[in-house]
Amino acid sequence: MRKHNGMRPQDILILLKMVVLGPPLQSNSVLVRSLKISAAEISEALERCRIAKLVDVSKKRVNVKALEEFLLFGVKYVFPAQPEGITRGVSTAFSASPIKEHVVQSNEKYVWRYSKGTERGQAIEPLYKTVPEIIAEEAELYELLVIVDTLRVGRVREVEIATKELKTRLDKYGRE
Repeated sequence: MRKHNGMRPQDILILLKMVVLGPPLQSNSVLVRSLKISAAEISEALERCRIAKLVDVSKKRVNVKALEEFLLFGVKYVFPAQPEGITRGVSTAFSASPIKEHVVQSNEKYVWRYSKGTERGQAIEPLYKTVPEIIAEEAELYELLVIVDTLRVGRVREVEIATKELKTRLDKYGRE
């Protein structure tokens, strides 16, 4: 039996993309192309997720209920976000849809650092370095990542909104 050496942030990105694609995953090459992550890293991530019971034995289906539980109760501890200095980038957390529509906007904005971004705010490290590049073509994935970042950095009210939005989307994609 293979040893589990802990989750990595890109594992969450991969799982979220699989949820958006819907089961079963046809080929890892879809993930490689769309997420700009190497085939080897996709394979290793899926193995870590299998060991953690976040995907099934075939590594083709996400255990949506387990993923929801991990995101709601663990992601902020395992992958905490530390806001950094002001920079240009792409909006995230409660500064982006679908969360920003539900909160009163303050001067506080969060962004993923990205030279082609159009927003200014406090930088948050994305779960994986390719996230700011890929989300332009990945609207559903972008919304899920915004929700996850809100769970990572939000205050009680924002986290409540993110929780509701996450559950709604995971219900839409179907529970395993």
